[in-house]
Amino acid sequence: QVQLVESGGGLVQAGGSLRLSCAASGRAFSRYAMGWFRQAPGKEREFVAAITWSGDTTYYAGSVKGRFTVSRDNAKNTVYLQMNSLKPEDTAVYYCAADAAIKVVISSTDAGYWGQGTQVTVSS
Repeated sequence: QVQLVESGGGLVQAGGSLRLSCAASGRAFSRYAMGWFRQAPGKEREFVAAITWSGDTTYYAGSVKGRFTVSRDNAKNTVYLQMNSLKPEDTAVYYCAADAAIKVVISSTDAGYWGQGTQVTVSS
């Protein structure tokens, strides 16, 4: 069982930066692939970024590649999403997710564990 709590969301102007954190509790965090998803009002939840359990491989949606960076610190049971050059279309609730299989995290919204989400609002 893994519990996930996101933090770091807020209001930022276009072009600005935010860093989201997702703190995990429970056992064996270091064995889980982690992902970030987002959901804007009226839209489906979409994949943003993911990282393997070891941190050696990362994946990104095309819309954020080059602007967002996912990382993890297994000693702190935390995964991060550094978001730079933010755009108004990045406005959404951001969720972190965990699953034993990286392919589940990057290809679907069926990850086994989810956080409650944190709001990111980018003003123009």
